[in-house]
Amino acid sequence: MMVKTNKNWVAMTDDAIIMELGIFIKKSRIAKNKTQAEIATNAGINRWTISQIENGEAINLNSLIQILRALDALHVFNTFTFQEQLSPLEAVKLKKKERKRARGSSTNNSATQSDW
Repeated sequence: MMVKTNKNWVAMTDDAIIMELGIFIKKSRIAKNKTQAEIATNAGINRWTISQIENGEAINLNSLIQILRALDALHVFNTFTFQEQLSPLEAVKLKKKERKRARGSSTNNSATQSDW
């Protein structure tokens, strides 16, 4: 059986995305063999909040972060890392500035200098 791993997040409604978040949280919690009450205690929130998200209901962002932290799943935010990309013109300019040769040591060594 082939498992579909990529979701078309753009085509999904907000409610469908919230449902997917709830599924992720529930599966992560069960994989760690933790009850809703245990995650709620570790997250410092009410168990009802865990139940809400797992049932596809919206919760606030702070609660989501606390739940993910309790699940040791903050890695999901790695996707949000922004990396600036250089334009092709900027890349060429940087390449031109790149050093091509070494100049050697600039200190004078009196043992190798000639007295002439």
